[in-house]
Amino acid sequence: MKVCGTCNKEVAEDYVEFRCPACSKSNIIRCFHCRQTAKKYKCPECGFEGP
Repeated sequence: MKVCGTCNKEVAEDYVEFRCPACSKSNIIRCFHCRQTAKKYKCPECGFEGP
């Protein structure tokens, strides 16, 4: 199961998954709620933080 990198909730639909824009080593998963509320995420590989 995939987990949102911001709120740690399991996601099955209405989420996005993308490579870290800084290092491209890690996949970032974000749920709909965290995207809508612009909560920050952090790359586990390089520490990059994004909105």
